Amino acid sequence: MAETARHHEPRYGIRPTMKDVAARAGVGLKTVSRVVNGEAGVTPDTERRVTEAIDALGFRRNDSARVLRKGRTASIGLVLEDLADPFYGPLSRAIEEVARAHGALLINGSSAEDADREQELVLAFCARRVDGLIVIPAGGDHRYLEPEIKAGVATVFVDRPAGRIDADAVLSDSFGGAREGVAHLVAHGHRRIGFIGDQPRIHTATERLRGYRAAMEEAGLEVADAWVALGSTEPERVRAAAEAMLSGPEPVTAIFAGNNRVTVTAVRVLAGREHPVALVGFDDIELADLLGITVISQDSATLGRTAAERLFRRLDGVDEAPARVVLPTTLIARGSGEIPPPPGA
Repeated sequence: MAETARHHEPRYGIRPTMKDVAARAGVGLKTVSRVVNGEAGVTPDTERRVTEAIDALGFRRNDSARVLRKGRTASIGLVLEDLADPFYGPLSRAIEEVARAHGALLINGSSAEDADREQELVLAFCARRVDGLIVIPAGGDHRYLEPEIKAGVATVFVDRPAGRIDADAVLSDSFGGAREGVAHLVAHGHRRIGFIGDQPRIHTATERLRGYRAAMEEAGLEVADAWVALGSTEPERVRAAAEAMLSGPEPVTAIFAGNNRVTVTAVRVLAGREHPVALVGFDDIELADLLGITVISQDSATLGRTAAERLFRRLDGVDEAPARVVLPTTLIARGSGEIPPPPGA
């Protein structure tokens, strides 16, 4: 009994093959192949025997040979900045839904905002023969991808454009959104407005800073060096930047936060102040509607869906020049951006 029990224990790592299915069903390999691939030429009784053998053995089709024949793996790779960032949840889900509609599997990974890790992930996906890539870039030089693109790996960049190569990109209007958000603060009487953003090497950070400066210039307002702080979005750095702007003889009366992580820390800093300070954030955040946070909202799901649809157009053989698609943002006024400055400020 002990020997029999051991014989039927699962053999982990050893999977049943079509040869095993054929032997159990008493048919040839070609017959099993026809059943597995849904081809004609098999009698109902034979198909039933093969199906029962497949179920009994737990057989799963190995697509490796099909990949070699057809040159397609029905899989795409997605490289995100940070899987934990709420902004990327709807984006990733939208890409997955489009991939699923095209019968493809989505494989994703996080670059952690590291250019070397981004390249490592991208090339690892390519080594696994994904049909296409959607990349949120961490680096500024994507020439390493040129051989892969020439070899037929469709590639679309999202949220930020590629660096030093021509490739499809789907972006939010970071410049226009920041310009509108700062103009909104100006319209509510603010003249001293601070900007706290992400690392200056990041495309979205520089575009939002450019939008901030454009709105200030259009309002005829000077920008003091102390009112601009770019760098890490770690809470300690953002808190220090905000507190520095809010101190001194002429503190800012409003802050424009360059992304959702900056906004969260800014909310915490401003919550403990005696006099209210206006705040507009780029990106919506959880509970912003309940907290009354005015934001420039970008639709991350539409970003992901648009990027994925463009990728599958490429995979379906559409041959056209790389394009940059810029999606609009929306200002949502909830109260924090409508706080007026103190009298005389």
